[in-house]
Formats: sequence, structure tokens, C-alpha cells
Amino acid sequence: MIETERLLLRPHLIEDFEACYAMWQDPAVVEFISGKPATEAEAWLRFLGYVGRWQVMDFGIFALIEKSSGQFVGEVGYSDFRRGLGPDFDRFPEAAWILAAAGHGKGYAREAMTAAQGWLDEKISPEKTVCIISPENAPSIRLAERLGFRTTGDSEYQQKTARMFARPRPA
Repeated sequence: MIETERLLLRPHLIEDFEACYAMWQDPAVVEFISGKPATEAEAWLRFLGYVGRWQVMDFGIFALIEKSSGQFVGEVGYSDFRRGLGPDFDRFPEAAWILAAAGHGKGYAREAMTAAQGWLDEKISPEKTVCIISPENAPSIRLAERLGFRTTGDSEYQQKTARMFARPRPA
């Protein structure tokens, strides 16, 4: 568990599923990810993947809880999504962040990802970390750059263009 000034980052609990599912159904939230709301079955498989990756890898995606309200406001962290994007991408921890509408515009993604990066750097000190972002998702690209990620090119992922980023291990 990680605590920041305003947020609690922890592995998902079964009690988080309904809020997680609602977030993944919001068209505004998924616009640059899948482009379509998740079904309950898709959200459930994603949720189980979060839990399972923690068990297998000892790191993963955190549930993001607003301390003042106790409300689930998103998910951030690092994982292994096995995207098939090649050895310069797939063998490194991949950053991910997604916020429910209630968490938008508050700086939560940056606050949480900064904490998650520090935790991962201390825990496993990877050579580098990576992420992919839709080229149209300007807010996430700005956040990635603020977090120290630099573009490494574009790739095709799920029949869409994905901008690939990497962040070297901090000195």
C-alpha cells in the first residue's frame, strides 16, 4: 500500500469491482483505450487479471482511493500485459493509468503515478519502464512526458496506432 497526500494506492479488493466496472463503462473514460465501454464480463476478466498479476509478479495495478471520501477514483501502476510489441517493449514493466470521471482534473494521475514509479523503482529497479498511448490522447501524453517518458515511435496495436514511450531507470 502507498499513501500520498490525497490518495491511497492498494491492490484491488472485491469491493472495488462495481466502481471499476462503472469506470470501464464510461465512454469518456475509454475513448482513447478501447473506444467502447466494457461489458461486465470484460471488466471482470480485467479485474481478475489485476489480482492475478499481483500474485504472480508481486507488483501490478493499484486501485486508487481518494482519502477524503474513500471513493474509488481509478487505477494506476505497472504491469505485464503481454502485448506482443517486441523485445524493446514487452519485457519491461508497463505503466498504466485510468481515472474515473470523479478523479479527472484534480492532478490525481500525476500524484499517483509519481508514487507508483518511486515504489517500483525501489522495489525492482527495472532497467526501463514503458507505456503506450493513443496519439490523440494529448492529456496522457503530457502526463507521460512529465513522468519522464519519451516517445520511441509508433506501433500498431489492436488495429490502431499506438505511440510507444520508454522511461530509463533513474540515475
